[in-house]
Amino acid sequence: MHIELSKDKRYYSIGEVAKAFNVNASLIRFWDSEFDILKPKKNAKGNRMFTPEDITNLQLIYHLVKERGFTLDGAKTHLKEGQKKTLDKFEIIRKLETIKTQLTEIKNEL
Repeated sequence: MHIELSKDKRYYSIGEVAKAFNVNASLIRFWDSEFDILKPKKNAKGNRMFTPEDITNLQLIYHLVKERGFTLDGAKTHLKEGQKKTLDKFEIIRKLETIKTQLTEIKNEL
């Protein structure tokens, strides 16, 4: 799971977010109601509009729940107790994955 954040785009619709994470929009709505770190804006119609910061937080939630197998309560506790530490580790993992992908592409071109 990887979502490319556009430097020009300030908000992402719930449909875009759900598609990027390959999950149902209902799961994104559920996580929004469960996790305080998510703070999407709502447009005039009441639709959630996610900021790049929300996307980063969703990536972290996705990582904890879907990839590491945390329960929702476990993920909430983990985020509250060590959010900065967890976010730093998560960012390092994502950067290393990007480097690995780039190196693999270079290797394949040789």
